[in-house]
Parts: sequence; C-alpha cells; structure tokens
Amino acid sequence: MLAILFGAGLRRAEAVSLDVEGYNPANGHLVVNGKGDRVRIAYCGTGARAALEAWIQIRGDVAGPLLLAVNKGGRIDPEHKRLTTSALYGIVQRRAAAAGISHFSPHDGRRTFAGELLDAGADLAAVQQLMGHARASTTTIYDRRPAAAKARAAGLIHVPYVTRERDGQVH
Repeated sequence: MLAILFGAGLRRAEAVSLDVEGYNPANGHLVVNGKGDRVRIAYCGTGARAALEAWIQIRGDVAGPLLLAVNKGGRIDPEHKRLTTSALYGIVQRRAAAAGISHFSPHDGRRTFAGELLDAGADLAAVQQLMGHARASTTTIYDRRPAAAKARAAGLIHVPYVTRERDGQVH
C-alpha cells in the first residue's frame, strides 16, 4: 500500500479503487480510476513493483480489489472486501506512529512522488499527467525545488551577448 502511494503518487481513493486485473506485471502499469472519472495509467518503478508483486503473492491473483482488508491476526478478509479510504488512512497513521513519525498522511506519499520526480529533472507536464492533474498549475504546488535549483535551470539558457568597445569604453 505504501509502495503504491509513494511509488505511483496515487490519491487514497485511487489506491483503494485499484483492481488486480488493472495491474500488468509485465510492465508495472496500473489502471487508475482518477478524480473526475478520468482513467489513466500509473507506472510502478522497480521498488514499488517489487512490493506490489510481493503483496499479490500473499493476496493471490484472484480478480477483485487489489488492496484488501487484513484482520488483526494478519489474515486477509475471506470475502475479499475492498479496503476503504478511512481504513487506508488509519493504517498509514499506525505505521507512522510505529516509525516515530508524528505528522504523516497518505497524501505525503503523493507529495513525495511529485517532489522526487521534479527534483530528478522530470518534465512538469509528465508529472502532471502521472498525478492525474487537469491543470499544470495544480502540479506546480508540489514543486519543492529550492531557489538554487531554479537559478541553475535559468543558467541553462544562453543569451549571446558581445560587448563592443568604442573610444576605449565598453558600450
């Protein structure tokens, strides 16, 4: 679950709406039912993909919801009930508390996903599409790159300028 949140940048509702049949193990693609009834493909990188494969080994590849309720004994719900958004939130909160992290939510995975991609030099338009944003202005909210990175980016542009000397002075 955490691998999907951090590795694919999904919203809570998107994560719990995933189905096993919407996952392609050959290429790591996930069919996501996004906000506003928009369907998109999310991509799981190597770590997220490995975690997802490990979960499917435990869960089984029977059709239905990808994320299932697990009881306190660690057993998967025999009725294959879909995990709810509030249950997902609670699990994330418990994992954060166990790790000693005070302020943490499922959306932090989404923020981290976008920030890491932008920090690594991913194109803003590509990040926008991966996150399922209708407008690029929404994606720019997640841009945490410091001013130094922006200054380096501006330095990539070459403006040809030649000084001219006339009467011994630079004009």
